[in-house]
Amino acid sequence: MTRSQTRIPYSVLDLSPVPEGATTAEALANTLDLAQHAEEWGYARYWLAEHHNMEGIASAATSVVIGHVAAGTRKIRVGAGGIMLPNHAPLMIAEQFGTLATLFPDRIDLGLGRAPGTDGATAQALRRNLGGGDTFPQDVVELMGFLGPRAEGQRVRAVPGVGTNVPVWILGSSLYGAQLAAYLGLPYAFASHFAPGDLAEAVEIYRSRFQPSAYADKPHFMLAINVFAADTDQEAKLLRSSMQQAFINLRTGKPGKLPRPMADLESQVEPAMLRMVNQALSVTAVGSPETVRSQLQALIARYRPDEVILTGQIHDHAARLKSFGIASEVMQGIAMPEAAAAE
Repeated sequence: MTRSQTRIPYSVLDLSPVPEGATTAEALANTLDLAQHAEEWGYARYWLAEHHNMEGIASAATSVVIGHVAAGTRKIRVGAGGIMLPNHAPLMIAEQFGTLATLFPDRIDLGLGRAPGTDGATAQALRRNLGGGDTFPQDVVELMGFLGPRAEGQRVRAVPGVGTNVPVWILGSSLYGAQLAAYLGLPYAFASHFAPGDLAEAVEIYRSRFQPSAYADKPHFMLAINVFAADTDQEAKLLRSSMQQAFINLRTGKPGKLPRPMADLESQVEPAMLRMVNQALSVTAVGSPETVRSQLQALIARYRPDEVILTGQIHDHAARLKSFGIASEVMQGIAMPEAAAAE
């Protein structure tokens, strides 16, 4: 890499997976351990995701886990990738993230999603009114208002929260989020790691329609990529089989803990189901360091992200650490695409 080239920032998206044979306490300990390693390896951000009623995910109380990770690290940015805003009152999220930003200044990010992150019955149990229509855009604006400076005549404030200006991102897997992020002038992260169907069109819409704002003067796009890296291609493919099984279980209504890897997955799964899963997880780099480098470079050259966020549900924690370590070494040698760097 020449001096004129800019290294593309890379981050971690962690669902705090609970492997088969492990407990949620162990999963949360593994999350902190991975975050501490990621900080040393040069990762820019460590994001956690909100999901509910899922035995295999330990990050349901996302803001609490963010505080745990931020307290156990020194400088890496920690945030939500994301908070599913329909589950919450904007004021409560402003108070939670305002508190985090007060405790850990200039280190907290707030990614916002429109999906409930769970099933209908659990969404109802979260005690939100589900019959009022889609208020996501209004809720985002309301939340940002609580995090900004106090407005004249404002009667309700987020305390802590007001004046913290926590950076807000729009997350999405469809064209809706791309349009909203462009309209509001916010950074945008696409959930390409499990729903890549609209990726190319969403990125084009976001960049072409972006309106500069007080939050960003130009579009800023983050690409999510699954990574399964190991010493050999064969070993990495075996590691990936846990996430493939988890995705199959979720799609067939049988979610559970993260399965152990399966060497003969192809012989155990209906071909049509396996094709569907592999298509959903197609934005993936899997293999040896050399293979992963080639695949990451191809994805970055195609979509020209301003950042990438890497994820990968791997059953064995030591193997997960090694995978993210290899990915970091690879990413340190990948430059920002020229077109993205010039935008």
